[in-house]
Amino acid sequence: MVADVAALLQHARARGDSLLFEGAQGALLDIDHGTYPYVTSSNCLAGAAAPGCGIGPQMLDYVLGIVKAYTTRVGTGPFPTELCDDTGAVLAKRGNEFGSVTGRPRRCGWLDLPALKRSLQLNGVDGLCITKLDVLDGMDSIKICVEYNVAGKRVDLLPTGAEAVAACEPVYEELAGWRESTFRVKSFDALPVNAQAYLMRIEKLTGVPIAMVSTGPERDETILMHHPFH
Repeated sequence: MVADVAALLQHARARGDSLLFEGAQGALLDIDHGTYPYVTSSNCLAGAAAPGCGIGPQMLDYVLGIVKAYTTRVGTGPFPTELCDDTGAVLAKRGNEFGSVTGRPRRCGWLDLPALKRSLQLNGVDGLCITKLDVLDGMDSIKICVEYNVAGKRVDLLPTGAEAVAACEPVYEELAGWRESTFRVKSFDALPVNAQAYLMRIEKLTGVPIAMVSTGPERDETILMHHPFH
């Protein structure tokens, strides 16, 4: 409404400028591909940046998926890995988990790989940015949901629709935690060995390389393993 955004973007691209599009809302809140009816009112997948900004999809060269080291959800709806115990409360407190718009407390749980895989597929993610790794500091063990048990069958991808997701029982893989602090660590090699192992396990299970790791709220509290613009 302020300017011809599509034209400005095309001119910037012609000059050779790098363009960064930032999405809002989680992938599974997408109105078409999310856990309906617990969704938002629009498309919030990476591909929606093209029609939303007035560019062609070929201009989206690289998709960086922003993923917490654990899983959260605001409001109601199915949440297979939700922790309704002291561990969940610790994650919420350490991670300052409150909705950015509503201010509502976020529900917290272990990392959900079947849900993450669905999100990565829907967005065509090229690299991962793992955030809030430091929230997991000090835990004796950390779990990753690697698949679901649905009526006696193993499923490794989040089903479509809230009703189907509600029937999913998480199947966990347990990893050793770490006592050392990862807060403000700025190189992968400086991380505790078990924290490195956790990240590498996520990378292997998803099949998507980790490009960045966030170890604090400030911009420079980041481990850059691969620059998205390079």
